[in-house]
Amino acid sequence: MGAGEARLSIDCGSAGTQAVLAWADGSAHVLTFDGNPAVPSAPHMPANGQAAGQPAAFIPGPRHPMEDATAGDAGGDALEVAASPLRRVAAEAERVVGQPVRDVRVVVPAGWGPRRRTWMRQVAHRAGLPQPRLVEAPVAVAEYLLTTGVRVPVGAFLVVCDVGAGAEVTVLRRGPAGFEVLATLADAAAGGTAIDHALADALIGASTGEGQRASVADSVRVAKEALVSHPAVTVPLPDRPPVIANSAMLDEAVRPVAWRVAQLTQETVAAAELTLGDLAGIYCVGGSAQLPHLAAAIAEHTGTAPIVVPEPALVAARGAADVGAVDTATVERVEVPVPPVRRAAAIAVPGFASLALIWQCLLTAERHGTLGVYYSVSVNWGEFTMAAVMALLACLAAGTVLGSLIAARSPTPGTRTEGGRVSVGILAAVSLGAAIAGLYAVVTSQYFGMPVGPYLKWALWPIAPVSVMAVAMAVVAARQWRAPHGGWSALLAAPTGSIVAATLGMGLIQYSLTADRWPDRILWIDIAGRVGGLLLGVAVVMAVVTPLMFRLILAAPLAVIFAAIVSRRAAGMLGVIYAIAVATWWATRLWSRVLRPAPPTPTAPPTGRVRADLSPGGGG
Repeated sequence: MGAGEARLSIDCGSAGTQAVLAWADGSAHVLTFDGNPAVPSAPHMPANGQAAGQPAAFIPGPRHPMEDATAGDAGGDALEVAASPLRRVAAEAERVVGQPVRDVRVVVPAGWGPRRRTWMRQVAHRAGLPQPRLVEAPVAVAEYLLTTGVRVPVGAFLVVCDVGAGAEVTVLRRGPAGFEVLATLADAAAGGTAIDHALADALIGASTGEGQRASVADSVRVAKEALVSHPAVTVPLPDRPPVIANSAMLDEAVRPVAWRVAQLTQETVAAAELTLGDLAGIYCVGGSAQLPHLAAAIAEHTGTAPIVVPEPALVAARGAADVGAVDTATVERVEVPVPPVRRAAAIAVPGFASLALIWQCLLTAERHGTLGVYYSVSVNWGEFTMAAVMALLACLAAGTVLGSLIAARSPTPGTRTEGGRVSVGILAAVSLGAAIAGLYAVVTSQYFGMPVGPYLKWALWPIAPVSVMAVAMAVVAARQWRAPHGGWSALLAAPTGSIVAATLGMGLIQYSLTADRWPDRILWIDIAGRVGGLLLGVAVVMAVVTPLMFRLILAAPLAVIFAAIVSRRAAGMLGVIYAIAVATWWATRLWSRVLRPAPPTPTAPPTGRVRADLSPGGGG
């Protein structure tokens, strides 16, 4: 494979740096260093005769900005020393690929700000790497879950507990373009370093100085990892006899750390303004994720058993290699682009249908007693109602377009987000649709010189259920609880076939009720009305029922019933029935596509990105 096809992802943990090479064909290779899957991230720099193990000669590694590093009195270049593990990674990657890798991703904690991100870029540059793409660790983990077949539908929320040297707990939401961090909290005292200190105190005494604790750090770390699978191990100590460490010591050291990680999980979920029941899952990664009591403590605090991802120390590096890679097999795409012709048809068909219906309603209305005292007008209320319904459907189909136009001219940043645009667009569509329906009522009443009340009743009441559900969708979009599969444009488009059938059906019914009944045309006029009833019945079924088999089963009897009851009195009822069918269609879409999609996912509002870092180092 050529370097141009290879992607190098690097995860610089506080203790070790892991790296993965990935290629476009999906294959991946974990880099090893002297047989180990990680190179130490925290080198030691002797200074003025100091022992390498003394804290003053310790460089915390690439994850820590220069002022956090202690270079002692040597005056050494902390940036140069911090770059040494990345330089070794770059050399190994070049050896495997055969030439320098140009696509480099570096994993960083989600809670990092600009200063630390700039530091990491400087470290990578000093190591001889090209400008890296920084990938947040929980995002990388979430991408890895997708590639391994974990179903994370768009709109779902999950928690990533990254427990390494420290702990970083992050709540993510899967959005249309990838994963979004909603809240992240970090605590350096809730990870492997705290466990190492507690275990060292148990082995060599709590009164031991920092220098002695640093000298046994490697032995304690190895003992900690061994005690996960062995009841007891021997720990060699410098300048003193070896001691025995057992699983009870490890349990005692791990328990407060596990408890703190569980608390941190609760706090992060609360910071994202979610509830624990809203989560699609809790996933534990990092070098300390497999320690005892951690999963049990999280399950006790949250009521949800967390999943420890296999090879937890390598998950972030593997996931970062796949971020941005083309993967049509495992990643669900949200926003399916709607072809311009289809989008235009979704807006134009109900729009023209509404105009045609109101035009026919006005021209064919029958006036009675025009020269007398008892003046009245016979209006096909069903046709009038359907004109108002079609106007609302046309406006809703244009909801995303309206939202984009409003957002482009709005000074409010919230309206420029995807959820903001859709929400504002839907609300504008509902307002415009109601205004057009009201305009129909006012214009018609003035045209005939009649009171406006009945016209407003037949125009506004039938569209009220659809308007309420559309407002509910606007709330969902604004809070970004759900992004429906196929995108909002597809969701807001009413079924064109049902609209066409209903318009033709009501048009034929009105023709049959108002056409001049010449003797030689009575039969054909009557047949036209029955055919209109058939079409309207079919349109109702097309709006209410989706599966083709059920449509075929229900369409025949309902169409016959509609054809049989066609009359001047029944016309209003038929129009209202179609309005109810449209409302049912919208209710079904709201429930099945947004509130309870399949597979079911939780709903909750991502209100914003909350970040907190309780320690200089962030999560490990």
